[in-house]
Amino acid sequence: MRHSTRRSVAAGALALSATLVLAACSGEATEDDAAGGAEDELTPVVLQLQWLPQAQFAGYFAAAEQGFFEEEGLDVEIVPSGGDIVPQDALAAGDADFAIAWVPKVLGSIEAGANLTDIAQIFQTSGTLQVAWADSGIDSVADFEGRTIGSWGFGNEWEIFAAMAEEGLDSTTVEIITQDFNMNAFLQGDIDAAQAMTYNEYAQLLETVDPDTGELYTPEDFNVISYQDTGGAMLQDAIWADTERLESDAAYAETAVSFLKAVIKGWVFAAENPEEAAEITLASGSGWGPSHELWMMNETNKLIWPAPEGIGIIDEAAWDQTVAGALAAENETGARLITEEPPATAYSNEYIQQALDELADEGLDLTGESFEPIDVELVEGGN
Repeated sequence: MRHSTRRSVAAGALALSATLVLAACSGEATEDDAAGGAEDELTPVVLQLQWLPQAQFAGYFAAAEQGFFEEEGLDVEIVPSGGDIVPQDALAAGDADFAIAWVPKVLGSIEAGANLTDIAQIFQTSGTLQVAWADSGIDSVADFEGRTIGSWGFGNEWEIFAAMAEEGLDSTTVEIITQDFNMNAFLQGDIDAAQAMTYNEYAQLLETVDPDTGELYTPEDFNVISYQDTGGAMLQDAIWADTERLESDAAYAETAVSFLKAVIKGWVFAAENPEEAAEITLASGSGWGPSHELWMMNETNKLIWPAPEGIGIIDEAAWDQTVAGALAAENETGARLITEEPPATAYSNEYIQQALDELADEGLDLTGESFEPIDVELVEGGN
């Protein structure tokens, strides 16, 4: 890999040197032994996440913990973000070999000059919600005008404006409230409709005690608008690679396929073993409680499976809708995410299809045909 080549070469030189020293001293090592040692070396890879360790990324942590990366000849370092690192920027700068990021966010970066390619679309559907109180009168996107709408910002707001554009609504009438990555402002009445992910913030509501009843809130307490059911739905967690390196560096392209094979096995493991996968992410540093983590694992799986054409395949219609939404979206200040179609190199199914083909005979459920979500009971505080 570009930023780790010297490490790899240095490690190889040390290994070969050590082998030759042993051969000179004992007469037991051979040139074949030295060659075999070199073949056994793992290729270092840096994967940049877009957030902290949690079940949203369970497939990558499972691939590491279960040895799938090593089976593919890779030594993968998984780097969390927490908001202090923009994954596509880290990738474009050469600080990472692959990155996880939402498609609309990267489309904006590509228009700004980044040369990146979506090589695997892990999330097949949008997990973004807008949540209002059941008696709020906000039942759909059409009710957003004149309301205070919560968003985390950082590019997470574009589905809101894409959905409003699809409805022909005036985005300048909306007051966007920047909310923390929790539901506190909504629960305190500061926001009419809060942004939430199916796998995270929505669960935070359902594991909170209603002070009027002394019991946990229930789905009936809320109106939930799913962007997947609107024209504003956009593709989310994807695996991005450096376009120039894919085109000019055969070793990098080969590593991309090996990396995807291991990731596929990790996500298949998470689908078939959600409880164990949730435990892996807890052990990897997630700060959530066990019931919240298991909920997140279950809901994340629902965004990935089924994948009729194979996990990670980029659906052209979903891609086109994301691009159309990104072109149409105009925020409350009149700014736009992108102003022109992205280049053809912005996505490719070449590498994920090769990975799927190479795994075809290993008996894995690559489409999620057998996937069934589990029932998860949330408890107060997600503990």
